[in-house]
Amino acid sequence: MQLTLMEYASLIQLNDRYIPAQNDFCRKEEMVNDLLETLLEEQQQVRKTELPSNYMEKRNLLKRLLTVREPAPLAADFLSKLDALLQTELKEKGTVDVDHLDCVSTLVPRCSFSQADKFSLWQGDITRLGADAIVNAANQYMLGCFQPYHACIDNAIHSAAGPQLREDCKIIMAYQGEPEATGGAKITRGYNLPARFVLHTVGPIVFKGTELIEQQKAELAACYRACLELANEIEDIKTVAFCSISTGVFGFPKPEASRIAVQTVNEWLNTHAHHFEKIIFNVFSDDDYTEYLHAFQS
Repeated sequence: MQLTLMEYASLIQLNDRYIPAQNDFCRKEEMVNDLLETLLEEQQQVRKTELPSNYMEKRNLLKRLLTVREPAPLAADFLSKLDALLQTELKEKGTVDVDHLDCVSTLVPRCSFSQADKFSLWQGDITRLGADAIVNAANQYMLGCFQPYHACIDNAIHSAAGPQLREDCKIIMAYQGEPEATGGAKITRGYNLPARFVLHTVGPIVFKGTELIEQQKAELAACYRACLELANEIEDIKTVAFCSISTGVFGFPKPEASRIAVQTVNEWLNTHAHHFEKIIFNVFSDDDYTEYLHAFQS
């Protein structure tokens, strides 16, 4: 049985605002050294790993160890140091204020979508967006990507948020007792992300060389609706940033995916009472940006 928000919100303290620890820029390498020492001691199979000599190699090793680590509680001191490191890195790359993003109605003056004044199209790293909630394209186990350096959005979001995100997902999934259904969604706090919340949704997989079928189109549309319905249950969520669900390693063709995304969100906003002020369609590549432009121009 798939859990409802009411059934798991209190288990992960969803309504409690998370305040990450802060620290000075100059202590970054010291923090990484301390964090590595703890993880290498914890993970017996890599306990004898020799520490790299330069900072970037150390930081990459820390990312790898956190990526492969199974969800489990960590000491408060460890989390405080990791929070400080992730917050420092966030300051370095900068947060994007979504209130200052141009509306699609400005970008595409003849856009025919009725909600174009609420839509924005932004190209870049979704972990920089200061939306109230961002959308993560998860798999059915909802625990993030365990492949070090894998270039998927699931990995990027978990790495920037911190291991508390994986721990919350584990709590939800353990209580649910079954994989997340395709087209469903769950919500957690964002921890070290600028976004307060993360919506995790499981999109359809289109295997290479296979033809796109109507069921997969319907499942992708269901992802967008599930995220909107879930976010609409939380009064504090007024801005939502969608990634291009299923278009990465899940293989959904980008032209069709962008059209489904825009049409589904536009239709949902037209037909539901809601408190959303802005919906951001986040893309990473130039090709993705072009496909969304085509969708808005259609």
